[in-house]
Amino acid sequence: MSAVLEQSQIQPSPDNVSELTLPLVHFDLTWLYFHPVHRLLFFEFPCSKADFVDILVPKLKQSLLQTLKHFLPLSGNIIYPLDSGRPISRYVVGDSVSLTIAQCDKDFNHLTAMVPRVADEFYSCVPQMPPATHSPDSVIFPVLALQATIFPGHGVCLGFTNHHAIGDASTIVRFVKAWATVTRLGGDSQLIDDKSLPFYDRSSVEDPEGLDSIYWELMKKSRPMDAPPLNFPLNKVRATFVLTKDDVQKLKIFVLSKRPKMTHVSSFTVICAHVWACSAKAMAAIGVDLGDDEPEYFGFPADCRARMDPPLPSTYFGNCLAFVKVETTHGKLKGNEGFLIAAESIGEAIQRTVYNEKGILDGAEKWPLEFRELSGKRLFGVAGSPRFDLYDADYGWGKPKKYEAANIDGDSSMSLCKSRDFEGGFEIGLSRPRNVLDAFAPFFTISLRNL
Repeated sequence: MSAVLEQSQIQPSPDNVSELTLPLVHFDLTWLYFHPVHRLLFFEFPCSKADFVDILVPKLKQSLLQTLKHFLPLSGNIIYPLDSGRPISRYVVGDSVSLTIAQCDKDFNHLTAMVPRVADEFYSCVPQMPPATHSPDSVIFPVLALQATIFPGHGVCLGFTNHHAIGDASTIVRFVKAWATVTRLGGDSQLIDDKSLPFYDRSSVEDPEGLDSIYWELMKKSRPMDAPPLNFPLNKVRATFVLTKDDVQKLKIFVLSKRPKMTHVSSFTVICAHVWACSAKAMAAIGVDLGDDEPEYFGFPADCRARMDPPLPSTYFGNCLAFVKVETTHGKLKGNEGFLIAAESIGEAIQRTVYNEKGILDGAEKWPLEFRELSGKRLFGVAGSPRFDLYDADYGWGKPKKYEAANIDGDSSMSLCKSRDFEGGFEIGLSRPRNVLDAFAPFFTISLRNL
């Protein structure tokens, strides 16, 4: 269990900015009804409760308000109109971010291990988003909540909960690292590299075929609701699996030896293919009754800032994600060539979407409906990306001991990030019922060994 020690509202101190309003463009509208994103960073930093409260917390608060002045939309709200107009992100002076200070008596070393751990245990560290407020003409959604949790004598966990419509992983990770820099180096927001400051110009976003209008017409048919609470117990366990640089290279070599004409054989492709195929084999091994013709889908977002016309800066604030959908059948995926079929299917989908000669947004008007149609079907997803390394986020306590993407508890996704301990390696996080995870683990290891 955790005990709340303090609840604060941190207001940024903007320089000469009283309001900042940004329209939600088509990239953002897609995520209006997506569940909140939860990220946890555990730091091994032996510290007493007194030092945490008297020294660390004031430093975190001061650096947070200094950092937020450069990320004002994170202190604001999403305004969802009920009658006319489109959703916007709006910050006005006085807006703030919820910061919870808590103490947890759970086993820090157990929570930061790789082995299966009960998923429920992590929610002592997950910040709760304040509820939406309703008025006759709009619904107002907070977009960010933070929590700092002390494990006395062992470490600290920083928890981040954000509404996906305010920004994708690129946006949120930049904020996390900026806050880390200001905290580590003394609380001066000028320490943030100018090259890392957010780019807010929404007029620069390509909108072929009027995607803003198309997406909004689809989205407004559903009324916004607060995210439904998770029902505990979740009856899931979380575990982390590691692939070293040599493991990934082995997977690539095997694919190229069997599919020499494949044009896209990346680390992402082979890692996801390996996990997807092993997951299908695990379901078959525990006797889940799926026909061989049952469709299996794999879906993931791809950052397309650099592929827009004109390209957007890497610091563009918001969402800028293309949707990539892969399809095969359960029979193919669980079979002897399941990994190869998965790799080929994922590679072709990336080639078809990300490297589309007509542009990455070709066919984008169909994305919301395509993914809405997958509701209730067997969809495997990916949370996070190795392109955004949270193990680089040093708040002055050294690099994190463990990163956890808690939001994968709510669906059939995997988390993916760079390895903390192996240069060029990767960490894969899964949250599944224990019998599924127990069946998955040997397939993950043996399939790699047998290549």
